[in-house]
Amino acid sequence: MADQNAPNSRLRLEWVYGYRGHQCRNNLYYTAAKEIVYFVAGVGVVYSPREHRQKFYLGHQDDIISLALHPEQVLVATGQVGKEPYICVWDSYTVQTISILKDVHTHGIACLAFDLDGQRLVSVGLDSKNTICVWDWRRGKMLSMAPGHTDRIFDISWDLYQPNKLVSCGVKHIKFWSLCGNSLTPKRGVFGKTGDLQTILCLACARDEVTHSGALNGDIYVWKGINLIRTIQGAHAAGIFSMNACEEGFATGGRDGCVRLWDLNFKPITVIDLRETDQGYKGHCEGELWALAVHPTKPLAMTGSDDRSVRIWSLIDHALIARCNMEEPIRCAAVSTDGIHLALGMKDGSFTVLRVRDMTEVVHIKDRKEAIHELKYSPDGTFLAAGSNDSSVDIYGVIQRYKKVGECVGSLSFITHMDWSSDSKYLQTNDGSGKRLFYKMPSGKEVTNKEELKGIQWASWTCVYGLEVNGIWPKYSDINDINSVDGNFNGQVLVTADDYGIVKLFRYPCLRKGAKFKKYLGHSAHVTNVRWSHDHQWVVSIGGADHSVFQWKFIPERKLKDAIHIAPQESLVDSNSDESDSDQSDVPELDSEIEQETQITYRRQVYKEDLPQLKEQCKEKRKSAASKRRERAPGNSIRLHFVHGYRGYDCRSNLFYTQTGEIVYHVAAVGVVYNRQQNTQRFYLGHDDDILCLAIHPLKDYVATGQVGRDSSIHIWDTETIKPLSVLKGYHQYGVCAVDFSADGKRLASVGIDDNHTVVLWDWKKGEKLSAVRGSKDKIFVVKINPYMPDKLITAGIKHMKFWRRAGGGLIGRKGCIGAMGRTDTMMCAVYGWTEEMAFSGTSTGDVCIWRDLFLIKTIKAHDGPVFSMHALEKGFVTGGKDGVVALWDDTFERCLKTYAIKRAALAPGSKGLLLEDNPSIRAISLGHGHILVGTKNGEILEVDKSGPITLLVQGHMEGEVWGLATHPHLPICATVSDDKTLRIWDLSPSHCMLAVRKLKKGGRCCCFSPDGKALAVGLNDGSFLMVNADTLEDLVSFHHRKDVISEIRFSPGSGKYLAVASCDSFVDIYNVMSSKRVGICKGASSYITHMDWDIRGKLLQVNTGAKEQLFFEAPRGKRQTIPSLEVEKIGWASWTSVLGSCCEGIWPIIGEVTDVTASCLTSDSKVLATGDDFGFVKLFRFPAKGKFGKFKRYVAHSTHVTNVRWTHEDSLLVTVGGADTSLMLWTYEMEGHRESRQCDSEESDLDSEEDGGYDSDVTRENEINYTIKALSTNIRPMFGIKPHLQQKEPSLDERPPVSRALPQPEKLQTNNVGKKKRPIEDLVLELVFGYRGKDCRNNVHYLNDGADIIYHTASVGILYNVATGSQSFYQEHNDDILCLTVNQHPKFTNLVATGQVGDSADMSATAPSIHVWDAMNKQTLSVLRCYHSKGVCSVSFSATGKLLLSVGLDPEHTITIWKWQEGAKIASRTGHNQRIFVAEFRPDSDTQFVSVGVKHVRFWTLAGRALLSKKGLLSSIEDARMQTMLSVAFGANNLTFTGTISGDVCVWKDHVLVRIVAKAHNGPVFTMYTTLRDGLIVTGGKERPSKEGGAVKLWDQELKRCRAFRLETGQMTDCVRSVCRGKGKILVGTRNAEIIEVGEKNAACNILINGHMDGPIWGLATHPSRDFFLSAAEDGTVRLWDIAEKKMLNKVSLGHAARTVSYSPEGDMVAIGMKNGEFIILLVTSLKIWGKKRDRSSAIQDIRFSPDSRYLAVGTSENAVDFYDLTLGPTLNRVSYCKDIPSFVIQMDFSADSRFLQVSTGSYKRQVYEVPSGRQLMDQAVIDRITWATWTSILGDEVVGIWSRHAEKADVNCACVSHSGISLVTGDDFGMVKLFDFPCPEKFAKHKRFLGHSAHLTNIRFTSGDKYVVSAGGDDCSLFIWKCVHMLH
Repeated sequence: MADQNAPNSRLRLEWVYGYRGHQCRNNLYYTAAKEIVYFVAGVGVVYSPREHRQKFYLGHQDDIISLALHPEQVLVATGQVGKEPYICVWDSYTVQTISILKDVHTHGIACLAFDLDGQRLVSVGLDSKNTICVWDWRRGKMLSMAPGHTDRIFDISWDLYQPNKLVSCGVKHIKFWSLCGNSLTPKRGVFGKTGDLQTILCLACARDEVTHSGALNGDIYVWKGINLIRTIQGAHAAGIFSMNACEEGFATGGRDGCVRLWDLNFKPITVIDLRETDQGYKGHCEGELWALAVHPTKPLAMTGSDDRSVRIWSLIDHALIARCNMEEPIRCAAVSTDGIHLALGMKDGSFTVLRVRDMTEVVHIKDRKEAIHELKYSPDGTFLAAGSNDSSVDIYGVIQRYKKVGECVGSLSFITHMDWSSDSKYLQTNDGSGKRLFYKMPSGKEVTNKEELKGIQWASWTCVYGLEVNGIWPKYSDINDINSVDGNFNGQVLVTADDYGIVKLFRYPCLRKGAKFKKYLGHSAHVTNVRWSHDHQWVVSIGGADHSVFQWKFIPERKLKDAIHIAPQESLVDSNSDESDSDQSDVPELDSEIEQETQITYRRQVYKEDLPQLKEQCKEKRKSAASKRRERAPGNSIRLHFVHGYRGYDCRSNLFYTQTGEIVYHVAAVGVVYNRQQNTQRFYLGHDDDILCLAIHPLKDYVATGQVGRDSSIHIWDTETIKPLSVLKGYHQYGVCAVDFSADGKRLASVGIDDNHTVVLWDWKKGEKLSAVRGSKDKIFVVKINPYMPDKLITAGIKHMKFWRRAGGGLIGRKGCIGAMGRTDTMMCAVYGWTEEMAFSGTSTGDVCIWRDLFLIKTIKAHDGPVFSMHALEKGFVTGGKDGVVALWDDTFERCLKTYAIKRAALAPGSKGLLLEDNPSIRAISLGHGHILVGTKNGEILEVDKSGPITLLVQGHMEGEVWGLATHPHLPICATVSDDKTLRIWDLSPSHCMLAVRKLKKGGRCCCFSPDGKALAVGLNDGSFLMVNADTLEDLVSFHHRKDVISEIRFSPGSGKYLAVASCDSFVDIYNVMSSKRVGICKGASSYITHMDWDIRGKLLQVNTGAKEQLFFEAPRGKRQTIPSLEVEKIGWASWTSVLGSCCEGIWPIIGEVTDVTASCLTSDSKVLATGDDFGFVKLFRFPAKGKFGKFKRYVAHSTHVTNVRWTHEDSLLVTVGGADTSLMLWTYEMEGHRESRQCDSEESDLDSEEDGGYDSDVTRENEINYTIKALSTNIRPMFGIKPHLQQKEPSLDERPPVSRALPQPEKLQTNNVGKKKRPIEDLVLELVFGYRGKDCRNNVHYLNDGADIIYHTASVGILYNVATGSQSFYQEHNDDILCLTVNQHPKFTNLVATGQVGDSADMSATAPSIHVWDAMNKQTLSVLRCYHSKGVCSVSFSATGKLLLSVGLDPEHTITIWKWQEGAKIASRTGHNQRIFVAEFRPDSDTQFVSVGVKHVRFWTLAGRALLSKKGLLSSIEDARMQTMLSVAFGANNLTFTGTISGDVCVWKDHVLVRIVAKAHNGPVFTMYTTLRDGLIVTGGKERPSKEGGAVKLWDQELKRCRAFRLETGQMTDCVRSVCRGKGKILVGTRNAEIIEVGEKNAACNILINGHMDGPIWGLATHPSRDFFLSAAEDGTVRLWDIAEKKMLNKVSLGHAARTVSYSPEGDMVAIGMKNGEFIILLVTSLKIWGKKRDRSSAIQDIRFSPDSRYLAVGTSENAVDFYDLTLGPTLNRVSYCKDIPSFVIQMDFSADSRFLQVSTGSYKRQVYEVPSGRQLMDQAVIDRITWATWTSILGDEVVGIWSRHAEKADVNCACVSHSGISLVTGDDFGMVKLFDFPCPEKFAKHKRFLGHSAHLTNIRFTSGDKYVVSAGGDDCSLFIWKCVHMLH
């Protein structure tokens, strides 16, 4: 039988012919050593032209498509394609990997570029968004990512002259990127008029923001900033693919085959035309490469390709020695036996024969229509066989000038492979259908006789089917992906080539399927052909798609022996193939224990992480239940007191001494710190599912534990304080099975139990993943970090020992080299030795392996059976095995110094508990404090004294589920019985030990003490039960009446006369204990019995079944009774363990479908019911728990199922058992009031409290507001019709050629500063903003510079206001509305502000929500944080040191995120709450503690590493406290927190417990609170009506006991304060009404600093005819007069109705105001008295205008009408006429200069002109064209068609205004943009400048007199922006 092992010989890549140029660019560089680096297929090649030598980088597992050279020219970065592509940074000198960057891109990595100093690398993905990523490549960390473009990106480059700037280009775009914080922000290049918008292929950056780029049409485009400034046309004849800049100038390379050199100004220097040269380095190009033949006597290989060329390569000189082009694509080749002829098979069915010597044609024959796929000369040289895709083989006679002599037709499919016999008499063929056929030569007759075939010797073996090559096919697969085979008969090896780019080496022959092999990567996809050279020195393989020829050196076995100490070439994929299950076939049987362990699955149906989602899905059920009043949770509580159990059955090395000599280990979901002197335990309860591994920090004070979970976590916690220091998650699925600290304690390695057993290396304090890698397909048991080199580690597991080193974000692993020592055993444990290269591992066969580096140097027999644990000491080792022996060794494993056998005989006399058996399997060993600590598979922890005696410290059940639990009727003991086939008695008094144990024949599920405590009944899993003596556990009596598991067993109360035995056959048998006979059977249950209880009289049985039936039976006969539920409660029950019925309806959780309540038990006073469920929760309810979804307290310690719970006889303890976690837990029961106010770890309820959290209109508005982002805004007016830029224009009559006699065209617009030269306006600069966002934002006004300045925001601008001068400066970098603002209080970061804005989806693009951190004084942006808070950021807060920033999102999860804002790094992020969070703030003295408040929500958070841990606020300590909606938060000393509520109360919290309520601190909601850092005083602001004693602002002492109220003299009915801040002696207040007020603390004087409209839109806007005043009218019912020079509001008139429009009379003495209800008013400006008012219409007035001669007033309404009033008739205001036939509502109106005409623009995008005052429509276009207008505010008309943009599908231009000079035009639109055009602008899409700042919807815009300013009015933002006009200089 041939050996199944992989061959011992191997291949080494020696040369690669080819270069990938046909789909890739910019991939060829010189290194510092003047070597050339490039790539072919999946190999990075470093070629030294000097020595003609190649080195290979083999770290990729798929095609490389991009390459970048580090500026120092030694390191190379390469990117590959694939589903999970990665980038490798490697050293071109040593070809070793330095860093791996992964887990971000998909599909592939298209471009790479290093920055100037080589610290950062940018990459572009091939995904649909062409994601761009910036990496800190040494750390393997992503710094920033953003969607690149919607189409392909071809090149990206860092700007080498400006930091943090990049340029990318591609299909029809070029983008200029700036990197700030974590965000990449693009600006698109503007092609403008200078050049055509087209595809840009390559880039080169120069100084002064200049960028050069090469375009698809061969032009060079030169950019300055983002604008195209120059083109060099026709630089190349076709696309420019590559561009290189150096000091002297530029080089460009194009598709036209030329390289051109240019000077710095792009004057041409010279052209190098490469089309003519024949030098240089060649490979095949285009099409596939299939043909390969080797010369029979010389080291030559011939290849032929679809590119029609045939090439001859010298395998010795590594060079191309001949090439010749044919007419047709070549598919196969063969060389005649004498080496003279070369035959080539063509794609068209012909073949050509050439002379090898001079490549001249001998013959060309075409007999077939389809491609010739295989050619072979016979060994004697007389025949040539040609196999074609026509499924036949033709035989030609060589000597007869290739005359056809035979034909083989047996195949039904195309011919794939052929071989001749050695005597040239037979031919075998393979075809595409998988058939293998034989033919007699030369006739071609098919041979089927088996006997005849047996004796044939084959001259070559290139067939893929046949007995000899069975092994090349995997065991259970029928795919045909192997393209080529070639056998080497002498070397007894076989090479294969397949579709996955893999070349494999097998033994030959290999008969059994699934043989082992060695595999070699390098080719990309298909390896089409592979051949041995004539002397078997080399293997030549060719790649189909990669066009490359690989030459491999064959290293036979004898050579290998000398080379054993050469490390194998490092590669990320093993050459020893994971797919071949391992390299050996004779794997020994696994040890039974290990076998058992590998079969444990840690998958759960439902994980605790799924709970919130499951609850969400049950929302409907909640709503119905929420209306009912529910019982409160019980006042009493329990606390975990002691746990029996240690997890040894599937975990190892999980037991350690701490610094203080305590012992730390784990069981279930509990980390236990055990004090052996006092026999007490303390618990770490941060986990919520099984802990699977534990490691201790080198200083022995911190512990790391890893748990089971969907996204499983590792907790690092302090054994002294039992507090978590860091929680690591996000990288392990299903669970973590091994952890290890590094020797310096800074790093942690962990292994997951996912299918790939991922290995992760962490910086655990920061919570950062440093590197990760797939570990192995099989289970890994241990990971160890090298104590001397923290970048190295080992993993050991099933048939696995690997040595890893870190490379950036990845790890590179190599298998241990066993050499001739045999095979890799299963490794159970491993440690490092006394030097960095020594390692030791324990195997499953009892050996210890000693490793140096990765070579096995020897093995020593150490134990019988597996070595489960080993520990390195200063001078030696200690090992423990399945044989129950602890062995001490010297430091070389030469001598075993001492052994200790774990036996009962060795137990010390005072030892508590009992050893279950001798020599238990040892799973953990640890040394310290003069003792050896041992953990066993049986769940025992023992301490072995060095002198020999053993003390038993802790024990618990072994593997198997524990279900049976009974407490003694009057002693503090309990009994348990488990599937591990033991019955145990435990002492519950402080000695906490196991008193007795008995092994049973079968496992058991239930037990019960008799009422006198003397007997104990036990139900077993085979249907039998026994009664034993409760003291000695000896048998009294046993029965076996049932077949199925006995599920519950109960003595009747009192004398215990009857015993009820329930089984899973759904019967209950009743036995008479005295007579030992069965006296009754209870029938009628439809499913298995789960619970039973007797009534006090012992006459009635209550039974629960698995079908959730509650049944009653009479004892002793077992007759079934029906009892109404009201009666059930009245019956006195001896015990209550039932989970059904009306009295415990409330114990079933909302997600009852997913989880079962498995057990319950009632206290003897019938007040509290304890339950256990499938989620591992122990809960306490008040009894009876009526009504659904009762409130409870809940406790987590068990992992999955709590199978049973019991109170002890006097209720002092609750005992619970945990099913599969094998643990028995004791909880002390604490009465309300008795317990010290310790933080309790329970949560109150499943449901959010159903009481509503209170109501307030302002809060509701803020909660429900939908923030639209500007880019998506739609029109504010209900317009209809065709947009102006899409309307067809009718040709007018005036388009005749002008005649000189005709009058000149009149001015379009009357100009009123004619005297001066007209100077166009070239820019607008924001000068003033009247507005403050108070209506839906809070805590957003702050003092800076000791109160000299204040900072606040409106729309998308941050405003710095100087209190003394009233001047303003602006931060304008936000591209959408700001929602929140905070100031950094730390002195190191003075005047630093963070603002958060709205955004749409969180895709990290430019419209994603972001936070800007900026300097308020110079407006420099320090960091931009793009975030995943979709919709927007609603709260920001800096930490105490100022280095961290906390943000809260408006996304449905209300995510909370913590940032290191200076680096732009996200540290932690987590779902906050299912309803809106309003504010989250750091404690002023902390960088880790913060509090969030929101709708029915207050949570206290801690940042641990990268994890956010939180506690809900606990209300229980105060009677009748309910969870209200919390709106604001402030802080006091000693961990006090104050939260302001919707009802006006303030809650005071100590830690997370409510300690008191300050009732009615305000009469309405407390919207804002401010903690003064200097003196701790607290300011609160709320919503109140002003009264004598109260005020909307109050100043309190530190404890919120005393306060002083301040009234705001604003004259409002109610004051609603939204923001407060306290400076020196002053309080700054922002109100809902958009006022900002300063209040003096001493004199309570109010000074209003800022005014604004409180509700918008501001529709009406009018500027004074001669002064810098203007009026605004808004929805809030006010008209306000503003003074630009004084920077303030002069006056305000409240109208009582929403105002829509306002207008000055020509002299400025009167004002007309139009209202939403159809009324209009005329006021006199001097006295503000009403001159007249009128209401002729019932719907809104849209525009109102005085005629220039002051005679008429025109009033336009939404009733499609314009009314004229004659003002000369006095204030009666009678309508004189109106305009008819207006197609839609009126938008704007303008009078002509002579007052005779009125132009009206309407809601149907039509402009019409009417005569005044008749109201007749003017139809004559010629007349209209000659009108001179007094003003122009119309958005319609040919003169302004250019203002409509291409992007206005949904959005409109809302307003426009032409300057008084008549040559400039400003517009406002729904996107919130102000645009500046020239007037008139009749061409579509006219050029303009845009100015941002407003929110969505600009409603009106006007020039002030003299064109000094532009005033724009906002819709959504209720703000007025004043822009200063910058005029062009002449």
